[in-house]
Formats: sequence, structure tokens, C-alpha cells
Amino acid sequence: MHTLIDSHVHLDDAAFGADRDEVIRRAEQAGIEAMVVPGVDFDSWARIRALCASHPRIHAAYGLHPMFLHRHLPAHLQALPAWLDQQQPVAVGEIGLDFHMADTDHERQRFHFSRQLQLARERNLPVIVHARDALEEVSLTLRRGSGLRGVVHSFSGSEQQARQLWDIGFHIGIGGPVTYERAQRLRRIVAQMPIEFLLLESDAPDQPDAGHRGQRNEPARITEVLRCVASLRGETEADIAAATRENARRLFGINPH
Repeated sequence: MHTLIDSHVHLDDAAFGADRDEVIRRAEQAGIEAMVVPGVDFDSWARIRALCASHPRIHAAYGLHPMFLHRHLPAHLQALPAWLDQQQPVAVGEIGLDFHMADTDHERQRFHFSRQLQLARERNLPVIVHARDALEEVSLTLRRGSGLRGVVHSFSGSEQQARQLWDIGFHIGIGGPVTYERAQRLRRIVAQMPIEFLLLESDAPDQPDAGHRGQRNEPARITEVLRCVASLRGETEADIAAATRENARRLFGINPH
């Protein structure tokens, strides 16, 4: 068993309402020493704070997710600085851009993204970035901003886009999608990328690995992601676990248990 960090999991999600403690226990039994839980809207922040109070292995990030733009009120963005200052999260997130939905307000997304990047920069906090059908603009925004660090989670872009992120010191988060044989471009990136920019994530309850297709995902299953990444790179699981664990500790300021 290897010691791992799940760099992105939505443990506060209603999908875990019936068995959340069991899910956390299975994660611990699988060797996961820490889990980063990003907020998606104002209501999620209190749920995540309560989770962190009950489980020392859980670490909070607070942010306003672009997919839930319809839930975000001006007061929520105004409240975020106090949450960041008082609750001591490990990151600002989940933030970013999502142009997949046709009816979304791109300009309002950009405003929220820009403001949250500013808050992270002012507090020297890393950012957890979502970029669906918007990776080119997200990457350009991050490259233009000085003093930013973080991770683009669930990376699904090109090799050139990945390289542009590494060049400015950003990590990429890799989860269940890499275990699917059809994900050839992603597999090539993971096989060849500098290991110091790789993070493992579950994104649970979403994005299960190929062996659990269609099922609810959970953090314990990043062991399947670990196994796949090690195979693609021709390295040992122990080496991949150690490298990605240290990457997450360093980025998020997580102390080992």
C-alpha cells in the first residue's frame, strides 16, 4: 500500500450523503493521507468546513465554480475574502471557466475567475482551476497573471497546452479518464510529462476509472489511477506515489501525518 494524496474530491456532495464516513474510512485504508475538497458555491463552504473539523485528513478550498454561475450572488463573491482569511484553506477553488454550456454568461464567468485569481494572489494561495471547453483562454489568463500557482484539474488538453502550463509552474491533475484506453492523447502526455507537475485526483463522485465505468467514484480508487500512471511511465507505483504526494504537499502546504 502506498501513501497518496487525493488532490481533488467533492466529499461534501450529496452523492456521499448515505455513507460518507465509510467512504472516508475506505480512503484511509487505501493509503490516502490527505484529501483536498474544493468548494463550488457559497452553500458548499460551510459543509466543507464541517468536514474538515471532523476529519483531520480533509483540507478545504473555497471558491465559486463556473458551472454554477446561476447560484452565485454578488454577496457570495464579497464574502469569499473573509472565508479565505478566517478558515485557512489550502487553496482558492474550484474556479475557472466552462464554455461547454451554450446558455452560460462568458463575461460573468470571466469576472468571477479574474476576481478569485486576484484573491489568491493577494493571499499567496494556490488555485484549483476548472477549464472545460475553455482551456486556451484559461491558460492564457494564467500565463498573463504574475504570482499565481496551482493546478488545472482533470486536464484534457493538448501536449502543447500542457507544456504551456508547466512552463509557468502549474500542475495538471490526472484522474479516472487516463485509465481509458481511448484516451490516447492524455496517456501520451502523462507518459512523457515532467513528474514534478503531476497530481493524482479522483474528482469523486465523478470520473470513475475504466474498471468502475458508470458507477459513483470515490477517493480510494485513485489507486487505480496510480497503477495506470506507473504503467504508462514504466516506473514503479512507489515512485509515482512518492512524487505526486510530495507535489501535493508542496503545492497545498499539507504536512505529512
